[in-house]
Amino acid sequence: MAAIIPATTSQVTSAVNTADVASAAGVDKNALAGNFQNFLTLLTTQLNNQNPLDPLDTNQFTAQFVQFAQVEQQLKQNDQLATLVALQKTAQNTAALEFVSQTVSVDGATAPLTDGVATWELTVPKPATAMVSIQSATGQSVYSGNFAMDAGRSHFVWDGKDASGLQWPDGNYTISITALDANSQPVAIATEIQAQVDSADLTQNPPLLSIAGQDYTLDKIKRVVRNSN
Repeated sequence: MAAIIPATTSQVTSAVNTADVASAAGVDKNALAGNFQNFLTLLTTQLNNQNPLDPLDTNQFTAQFVQFAQVEQQLKQNDQLATLVALQKTAQNTAALEFVSQTVSVDGATAPLTDGVATWELTVPKPATAMVSIQSATGQSVYSGNFAMDAGRSHFVWDGKDASGLQWPDGNYTISITALDANSQPVAIATEIQAQVDSADLTQNPPLLSIAGQDYTLDKIKRVVRNSN
């Protein structure tokens, strides 16, 4: 059986989204360093071979030194940006690891069935009549039913049983909802799940969190819920 239960507010902690600044460097450091060395070589050669009777113009010499300083400053900025990018990546990885084994809420349709209970939080914009279907991880249809839904937030709870009363095993199940309002117009119903973070993939940039068999970036986490142990 399944039931719709009004949603209640849980004690939550906001997850902080960290932006990736890897594209900030912008300039190829190796190419810039090569141009810097070429410029320095040309300037030194020019100074060593200038005509004593017709020395390098002071204004031109000053302009060349300004260019020299600008290139040097660009190299330093690139080094600093590379350091910031490395620090940012480390911070993202650390944040991702801290979510492992935590219970979080994310927008999604795939929720875990644990001990015969799977729960989705629904956001219904206006009263509607909805046909709810649930599928297993292999795509098998395991449940379907029609419900009248009021506007607002509510919980849809499934006990893991199909129409024949067969209890399905624990695992990840996906809900789909087709809803119509009183004028037979489609109503989009958003679904949210609450599940444990199983792992963090630090080889990806940004890192990916595995939640109920789906991958999410850190910015997709809406709430962190304290485990009731």
